[in-house]
Amino acid sequence: MTTAPILDGLVPASLAPKKRRIFLEDFDLPVDIGFHDFEVGNPQRLLVTVEVWIDEASFAAEDNVSAAWNYDFLRTEIGRLANSRRFNLQETLARAIYDLIAARAGVTGLRVSTRKPDIYADCAAVGVELSSF
Repeated sequence: MTTAPILDGLVPASLAPKKRRIFLEDFDLPVDIGFHDFEVGNPQRLLVTVEVWIDEASFAAEDNVSAAWNYDFLRTEIGRLANSRRFNLQETLARAIYDLIAARAGVTGLRVSTRKPDIYADCAAVGVELSSF
C-alpha cells in the first residue's frame, strides 16, 4: 500500500485558501407555491441553489465524515421547509431557507436562489436571490 506524499509546508502562504464554499445546485423539488388561482394546490417545479461560505474551522481538514459540513442537512432541511406549508411567494421561501442556513455555526457568507423553470416558454426561469454580499 502506498501512502500519499506529505506536502505540509510546501504550499506557499499566498496560495492558502482564503474562502471555503459548499453548495447545493439546482435542487429540483415540487413546491405548492404561487398566488394565482391556477397555482394554488398545484405543486410546481422549483429549483433551489444554495452557496454557503464557511470558516476554516468548519471546513473539513481531514478525510473524516465527522469533520465535514453535512450536505444532507442542506438537502433534507430545504426539502422539509419547502413542503412544510404552501407559499405565495418565492421571496418568502427564499428568506426562510436563508435564515435556516445563516443560523448555522461557521457560516460566513451565503447566497440562496429559487427559480421556477416552467413559467414562461421564452424564459429559462423566473426567480429571486438573497445574498450576504
